[in-house]
Amino acid sequence: MKVNLRGKNIEITDSIKEKVTKKLSKLDKYLIAGEEIEAKVLVRTYPYGQKIEVTIPTRLVLLRAEETNEDLYDAIDLIIDKLERQIRKNKTRLSRKNKDNKLAFNVASLGELPEVEEDEVVKTKAISPKPMDLEEAVMQMELIGHSFFVYEDVETNKVSVVYKRTHGGYGLLETE
Repeated sequence: MKVNLRGKNIEITDSIKEKVTKKLSKLDKYLIAGEEIEAKVLVRTYPYGQKIEVTIPTRLVLLRAEETNEDLYDAIDLIIDKLERQIRKNKTRLSRKNKDNKLAFNVASLGELPEVEEDEVVKTKAISPKPMDLEEAVMQMELIGHSFFVYEDVETNKVSVVYKRTHGGYGLLETE
């Protein structure tokens, strides 16, 4: 796995790069061998601590996590634990969907977020909803850490949106 490491308001030292690369290499055992994967890592410094964001886009799913801590090295350890938990939690469901019974992830393009002004559209994204069932859509939503997910329902062949409800549970929007 290649690691693309960037820093905002912080200089990325060799020891930080070495620690991140070494820790991310632990995730290689979950990935399909031979697939060229690039982990995008962003480290930011805030007055209240260090924040690290890791995004690993692959062929079937997008793996993403972020962690904030006063100590950057602790944040790195915590984020790797969080990514491994996500993978283990969804490994059974993912391996059922993948014919090779190996864990893999989905390709997605991510860019930097611009400075946000109130009531301004800051990003527009075109999507092609992929055919899947409701269970897989919920899993994909949880893997990428979003509050909603757009997909094409395999039973109805219509575009649907699954979302997290404020008071718990999930909601489903279906098109007519």
